[in-house]
Amino acid sequence: MLAQVRRFNRVVTQRVGALNERFLERDRALGQSRLLWEIGVEGSDTRSLRSRLDLDSGYLSRLLRSLERAGLVDTEPHALDARVRAVRLTDAGLGEREQLDGLSDAFAASLLEPLDERQRQRLVAAMREVERLLTATRVEVDTVDPDDPRAQSCLQAYVAELDRRFAGGFDPGRSISASAPELRHPAGVLLLAILDGEPVGCGAVKFHADGPSEIKRMWVAPAARGLGLARRLLSALEQQAATSNSVVRLETNAALDEAIGLYRSSGYREVPPFNDEAYADHWFEKRLIPVGQKLVTRSPSTRSSRAGFVAS
Repeated sequence: MLAQVRRFNRVVTQRVGALNERFLERDRALGQSRLLWEIGVEGSDTRSLRSRLDLDSGYLSRLLRSLERAGLVDTEPHALDARVRAVRLTDAGLGEREQLDGLSDAFAASLLEPLDERQRQRLVAAMREVERLLTATRVEVDTVDPDDPRAQSCLQAYVAELDRRFAGGFDPGRSISASAPELRHPAGVLLLAILDGEPVGCGAVKFHADGPSEIKRMWVAPAARGLGLARRLLSALEQQAATSNSVVRLETNAALDEAIGLYRSSGYREVPPFNDEAYADHWFEKRLIPVGQKLVTRSPSTRSSRAGFVAS
């Protein structure tokens, strides 16, 4: 597998011109051209550019200086945050970006042209799948405080989606609580999924000294669905739950078909109601078996769902 990944990297870097100092026959390398495109017509800021392109600040500064010297970008202190700089394309930069778009379309067409229609469809489908999987590798899952603004934005989006999807709406006040103190160590834990600096999912565990842990507040942003993130979050939550009890529980609503499918395919079995959650139609339980630093979860399937995902 490692050898195949390396072969793929070599083919792609050579075929797209990453090794050429004059990308698409322009007077700059791929990195500078990509930065022009990423700044965009509306402009951007250095913090966002670093995050989206995964660049360290020193290298980004050098790229920006080279584009400034060429008269393609202007930078200035950000109006709302003195720690970052605002970046915009000059008129020359906008013209260069437009030319790059045309040249990029022509290059993409040149990749497809030698192939027959069946081969083109296969290549484009493979590219779509590679893009999806590589995007999934950029997601980071970590523990955060429940009062972190990023966590709060996810929890608010979770509540809003349940309110849209449940026939009678969703009132958090009628649901079993999962307040900040309950999701903060040692009472519980909240996990946040981050993609390119933006929160795209969350999930929590409530620990109970006298019984199984509970998984709560699982949600994945619509833009991040189809990346297998729901299954990854669930696995990470199970790792947390296993530190307190060998059994983990959760409940969910009948409207959330994708969540029910995920739980069943991940080894959860339906059990009689174990609480009085007003919005629950299904109650699930799973036995966890810690093995060293890993967790055997007896999951019969590792398929990733492309459906939307939100759970109780």
